[in-house]
Amino acid sequence: MGQLGLPELIIVGIIALLVFGPKKLPELGAGLGKAIRDFKGAMSGKDSSPAEETKETEKQEKSSSK
Repeated sequence: MGQLGLPELIIVGIIALLVFGPKKLPELGAGLGKAIRDFKGAMSGKDSSPAEETKETEKQEKSSSK
């Protein structure tokens, strides 16, 4: 199985846009990025700093109040 090229990534992006819609897509991307950061931090043995945790909770509170 080969790597994903630009045409494949564009097709995946269009399908994701159609399935989730333009309002939900940024939230999903942010959640995926946070999950990857947490996973990498757990693998390296480092925990996120308390400042980063409070920043993330503030973002979540703002997005849930909309």
